[in-house]
Amino acid sequence: MTNKHWILGTLLLTALVVSACSLAPVEPAGSAVDSVPVAEESSGEALPPEQESQSAPQVTQPGWYAMELTDVNTGSVFRVADLQGKVVLVETMAVWCSNCFRQQLEVKELHDLIGDREDFVGLGIDIDPNESVPQLTGYVKENGFDWLYAVASTELINEISDLYGPQFLNPPSTPMLIIDKQGEANLLPFGIKSADELLEFLQPFLDES
Repeated sequence: MTNKHWILGTLLLTALVVSACSLAPVEPAGSAVDSVPVAEESSGEALPPEQESQSAPQVTQPGWYAMELTDVNTGSVFRVADLQGKVVLVETMAVWCSNCFRQQLEVKELHDLIGDREDFVGLGIDIDPNESVPQLTGYVKENGFDWLYAVASTELINEISDLYGPQFLNPPSTPMLIIDKQGEANLLPFGIKSADELLEFLQPFLDES
């Protein structure tokens, strides 16, 4: 037998073996199918309110909302998180800052413009680590600033800087923000803002249901 005949014979034998293998029955991989969970068909019915609230994503609030603060006017302890559902006007300030004083005079007039509303709160946060509760207490009582005032902890100061920028630790730039009724912080322009300008910024948030 020549090499040519031997090669042809080998190829023919190989083809027969491949053909036989292709005809062999293949067993279904039942275990793989069993491991895949079958999704239940939706009934199209709405979830009960308690289930909807559980499945709805929760808004994550900044950590400083949960930090305890002491109102120097009353001595009561509170957290910004306790004010959920209200519009909160926040100013970071210091007793020595003349621009802060001018800004707070405008906030005092703003309170007169708004009147007694249960859904509005003013909050002054002293972010100077060298100032004490007695200093801030004397300052606000002397000037008749009767809304919430508190001295910030180092932790709170650092988080405000990290979240909103280091200029929020620069009192002369009169940094302010509005926390809306859903708890979202909205930064205001730097610089002294008149009572009318503040009311214009606040009104859309006050009008929210």
